[in-house]
Amino acid sequence: MNDIIPSFCQDKTLDYLRDIKLYQNKDGYRVSIDALLLYDFVKMPRIKKLMDFGAGSGIIGLLLAKKYLDCHVILVELQESLSLISEENIRLNKLDDRVVSIQGDIRELARDDKYLHSFDAVITNPPFRKVKTGLISPNDERAIARHETHLSLSQLLKSASNMLRHHGHFYMIYLPERLSEVLIKMKENSLEIKCLRFVHSFIDSPAKMILIEAVKGAKSGLKVLNPLIIYSGENSYSKEVLSIYKC
Repeated sequence: MNDIIPSFCQDKTLDYLRDIKLYQNKDGYRVSIDALLLYDFVKMPRIKKLMDFGAGSGIIGLLLAKKYLDCHVILVELQESLSLISEENIRLNKLDDRVVSIQGDIRELARDDKYLHSFDAVITNPPFRKVKTGLISPNDERAIARHETHLSLSQLLKSASNMLRHHGHFYMIYLPERLSEVLIKMKENSLEIKCLRFVHSFIDSPAKMILIEAVKGAKSGLKVLNPLIIYSGENSYSKEVLSIYKC
């Protein structure tokens, strides 16, 4: 292990977020504030089994494993480079007994009998831009993480529904401008949106993201929370965001 770490770390940074240590590529896909906001949005009293779709370096699943001490977490990541980092981050945070990393396609895993209808929660910070919208990063890791080059919204929601037990919870951060599309496709997959929270850069700016909680097989009934404001001033995080960053 000691022989492997130096070469492993050459093109990576070691970062600290809340109570997690995290290797990340210096270039390529890196954790954004979206991941922390999504982690904080999860308020279930108890989670026994959780799957993180498109886990990247593993930050959301690792944080939730620390929050829910009897929770077993599966990190699923399509890209081998990121999956290898998530494996190292599991070991780094001494969570090998409860967290595993799988490199694979969630569409295939969602057809595997050993995963079907068995998770209390599925969480994802997914690709949220259609292929022909916005600038596509020349870096493959970022492009796959941000644009639907390998996974559509419909495929994502179908896979989540297949994985969740009845009344299991689905959490996602997404673009507000695609909310109507999300509502329709969730209904098609027996996912009922129960809670929304709009995320704004400033108190007087339009929403830039939206936090979504849905429950499989639930009755209708939607709660819209107070907006989450990221900045209280120029280059200054709001009190709520600062509290999310701190343990």
